Amino acid sequence: MRPLILPLLLLMTTLSVQSQSTGFSTFTAAWWNVENLFDTRDDPRTADDDFTPRGDYHWTRRKLNDKIQGLYKTLLEMELPDVVGLAEVENAYVLRELCNGTPLREAGYRYVHYDSPDRRGIDCALLYRRDRFRVIYSRPLRVSDSASGFYTRDILQVEGLTPEGDTVVLFLNHWPSKRGGEEADRHRMRIAQKLRSQMLRLHKRYPQAAIIALGDMNSTADEPAIADGMGFRGDSVNPDGIRNLDYRLPSDWGSHKFQGQWRYIDAVFFLADQSWTVRKLKLIRFDHLLTLEDRRPGVRPRRTNQGPRYEGGLSDHLPLLLRISRTQPSELIDR
Repeated sequence: MRPLILPLLLLMTTLSVQSQSTGFSTFTAAWWNVENLFDTRDDPRTADDDFTPRGDYHWTRRKLNDKIQGLYKTLLEMELPDVVGLAEVENAYVLRELCNGTPLREAGYRYVHYDSPDRRGIDCALLYRRDRFRVIYSRPLRVSDSASGFYTRDILQVEGLTPEGDTVVLFLNHWPSKRGGEEADRHRMRIAQKLRSQMLRLHKRYPQAAIIALGDMNSTADEPAIADGMGFRGDSVNPDGIRNLDYRLPSDWGSHKFQGQWRYIDAVFFLADQSWTVRKLKLIRFDHLLTLEDRRPGVRPRRTNQGPRYEGGLSDHLPLLLRISRTQPSELIDR
């Protein structure tokens, strides 16, 4: 039991500090593609055969437990965000293991998850702390194209309230990868346009809410889905007032590395009135999330699997951490 003593002490200290009143509404949201968080059982409805003990990745209970413990410890080191958006989650079972089978249960984490029609069976999910975010509505926003036989991850929409009563709307995204070529390009564009229209619709419905879209977009800011579909065209703010917060991140890094090049294919889009302030968007670069490049100088994310080879890391993506705040109405009046 001794190895758990320090993490538990850090957990209780973090909860104690966060319980102190700040006088205004603060909210922290993390995003992380956690690279194939699968259970070890074969689901005959999906292409998850590789992630079984006899599959190509030899995915065992020990490997799953190690990954879940690593995810929990990383969230603790991130000071327990109010909400955490996840991509590449297979099902509710692995979310229960993370929320209930680790000391995260002491922080009151729960989850929102829906099965999507993705061929591999991976979905987006939300972890949230019950004392920091009260879920009032959620739904999977379907973005597959059944007419063409193209099935992908749903956008997860979750609406909730902060302890101060402020509304926060979240859209969690995992857009199609580039492996589909031009067809995938068209679908990313279509999904981007749908996300943009949904953000504007919710902003009109909740004009004082903070509306946040987080996700693995499989696109950089200069590629068509974000530049044209989301309407940024090289700017950090589009004509609708939606902000691409990735422009705040260090330009010599990225959330993902491909062929030796860092890229920001994970993004945070933000839409809110002037009472909300973006305090920080941080790329999380903890040492245990990185490893030396194999044949190039520098570091890269330490993956769980590099092809069929087990690396023992947590993800091929680095997490993002957003902190926003909203001044209370009484303080706005006093200005």
